[in-house]
Amino acid sequence: MSATVEVRFKGNRKDYFLWSDATEPLRLWEPVIVPVERGLDFGRVSATGESAATKCSSCSGCAVGELKTPQLAVVRRASQDDVRTANELRRSEEVTRRTVHERVRSRNLDMKVSDAEWQWDRKKLTIYFTAEKRVDFRDLVRDLASTLHTRIDLRQIGARDEAARLGGVGRCGKEYCCSSWLTSLGPVSLALAKDQHLSLNPAQISGGCGRLLCCLKYEHEFYVSARKRFPKEGKSLRTDRGSERVVAVDIFRERVFLRHDEQGPRIVTLSELRDELERLGEPPPEARGPRPVPRDAGAATQRPEPQIAQDAPPSTAVGSVAPPQQGGAEPGRKRRRRRRRGPRPDGGSAPPGPPES
Repeated sequence: MSATVEVRFKGNRKDYFLWSDATEPLRLWEPVIVPVERGLDFGRVSATGESAATKCSSCSGCAVGELKTPQLAVVRRASQDDVRTANELRRSEEVTRRTVHERVRSRNLDMKVSDAEWQWDRKKLTIYFTAEKRVDFRDLVRDLASTLHTRIDLRQIGARDEAARLGGVGRCGKEYCCSSWLTSLGPVSLALAKDQHLSLNPAQISGGCGRLLCCLKYEHEFYVSARKRFPKEGKSLRTDRGSERVVAVDIFRERVFLRHDEQGPRIVTLSELRDELERLGEPPPEARGPRPVPRDAGAATQRPEPQIAQDAPPSTAVGSVAPPQQGGAEPGRKRRRRRRRGPRPDGGSAPPGPPES
């Protein structure tokens, strides 16, 4: 039975293949030669067996509801000559990137060439670039194809994907998470920094890519769950000193900063605040909020159903609306009166009416 293996390429690019030789299974980070769209490519095994099958089934590259199964099989294990060829291609990619960059500058194209990646058999060259606007690079592709004698594939990527491919050292002193171990880049919003009470200065909460730090998501769940045990900032509590306002909370030392209008500020622990509120009959901090609506409250405010009188016909039931009589006006609508002009047939004159609108 064929086993699923995960193969990684340059820049954390990965794909899944099959390995049919059960007697000699592949080891982690073993070099292999795998089939690609046009030719062969070089990569290293990053997961095997059930781990690779689980990653393949949970991969976000498939459509919703689609279960992905690898269709292509690993060609062979890479030899020493294959590894040497791959290393030579990696060393030549920087020269190729500079060549592409010079051609971009000569054509005055508004794009930044980030990286270049050769396929192992040199049948395709993938060029990654970033751009703020749409770029027409058709002439550039023809020029590079005639110069390098290979198929050119230009791919536009974002700033975070560029940092993942190039790598670097973050403000924490370690390698970028996106280029070391983080396999998928999830969305990061400014609300994560607000929930953690961090500075909203972009220079302090942004990474090397210029976007918000990916690590803002790591402890967000802890902050949200921990703050549920504390009263909300700005709320007023009835304590032993009277009405006090919550200025700030310290979730790590479990302290609450309160301020009284006359007696000034004070700092109490969360347990002491709970004891005071319990002694005064106030709800605990996590229970304070909008008062829940009882189940019967909605039924009490509903309009009672009309009841039919026993001695009255159905059309005159209590609470029902009787149909309008012929010649009469419908309820809720004003009857429009017209002013008659000229003498009446009996010889009298028409009474003065309201002016025509």
